[in-house]
Amino acid sequence: MNKSAFILAFAVLTTGSALAADPAKINWTKIPIVKVPLFYPGQSTYEWLRSDEHKNAAAEVKRGDACMSCHDEEDAEKDMGNKIVKGGRLEPTPVPGKSGYKELKVQAAYDNKNAYLRFQWKTDNPYPGSEHQYLRFDGKEWKVWGYPKLDQPVHEGKQPGIYEDRMSIMIDDGKVAGFAKQGCWLTCHDGERDNPKVATKEDVAANPLLTAIKKGDVRKYLPDTRTDPSDWKTGKTQEEIAKLKAAGYFLDLVQWRAHRSHAVGMADDGYVLEYRYGDAGKDMFSGNSNKETHQPKFMWDAKKVGYKSVQALDLHKGGDHFLIREQNAVPFDPNAGWKEGDMIPDYIVSREDAKGSAADNNAIANWKDGMWTVVMIRPLGLTNDDDKTLKAGGVYNIGFAVHDDNITTRGHQISFEKTLGLGVKKGTKVDINAVKLP
Repeated sequence: MNKSAFILAFAVLTTGSALAADPAKINWTKIPIVKVPLFYPGQSTYEWLRSDEHKNAAAEVKRGDACMSCHDEEDAEKDMGNKIVKGGRLEPTPVPGKSGYKELKVQAAYDNKNAYLRFQWKTDNPYPGSEHQYLRFDGKEWKVWGYPKLDQPVHEGKQPGIYEDRMSIMIDDGKVAGFAKQGCWLTCHDGERDNPKVATKEDVAANPLLTAIKKGDVRKYLPDTRTDPSDWKTGKTQEEIAKLKAAGYFLDLVQWRAHRSHAVGMADDGYVLEYRYGDAGKDMFSGNSNKETHQPKFMWDAKKVGYKSVQALDLHKGGDHFLIREQNAVPFDPNAGWKEGDMIPDYIVSREDAKGSAADNNAIANWKDGMWTVVMIRPLGLTNDDDKTLKAGGVYNIGFAVHDDNITTRGHQISFEKTLGLGVKKGTKVDINAVKLP
């Protein structure tokens, strides 16, 4: 476990309240484990599911039937994931060695203050995926070094595959039509990164909705934000979308990031509506590249950590390489004798800078013997207009995703739709029922 991450998370959880449990001291052996199968989906977008290519099932999907109504046989997820990941119509750019299936162990508990969600999964690599992209000095300039494995520079061998591991959960309180039946496929569309018909910069620049919200690409969105749910270009007006949000038509998206949030004991907070947004306020991570000089903004404090930069051979050795503003960073010195191959993280992380609704969630994590153990801590009773409010006795539709093995976008393993209850009454059917802590 990253010691600083745990100390920071625990301090926030316990300060000023006797109601919050210490997540490190919860007796998880007393909490039931639910094994959730995750599989590699490839390019099985919202549009693909409703096309003739989704043989014998397109009509059922359009009708609103649940994915699990067809894929309910034993090992369905394992069989599909292992087939898709090898390549074919749903995976035009297979990643060598990528696993098609993962078993995610999920436990849930709550007290009067928080919900505690504990996740465990085996990683493909024999090391934690806590590295993220770097700024590398090539002797003249600082340039981004390290890309996710689905990116073309990695396929061409021009860049190494580097990306942080992630654990994500989508949460719906019943207000997003279709999510309870078809889960996160409502958010995954043609036009998005690494999916079919990727939107060009020219297409995005000409789109009224994306221009209005000042976005440069197409990312996750919900069908009802478009006049044609299957065409990202057909966005509704901002006034119409604001009404959807006010009515609760959005998905909460909580992501634990092994580099950009784990370093300071947090999980970031976002939501999906007409785009994938971060919550209001400020995230715990931000870019470390100066837009004008293209040099880093911060470097490591050599007096504290013993080095001002690292080299490629240092990765996955000697602990984590986090650049934390309030702990081990100092302003970048362009005259510090930089050598070719010197690397500094492309992101600066700070718990002190995290503000507002974006800073709601804490997390502690540990990687040991090839397995991540992550505990997300989500406050109950949030009233922000970009959060789903969790409360005792509530039932929520959820979906899980794990990004592993230096990859992002659709390169994850995902679950079919599930349900989470917070201490629901006996007889209420849910997949995961959180246990009330003493």
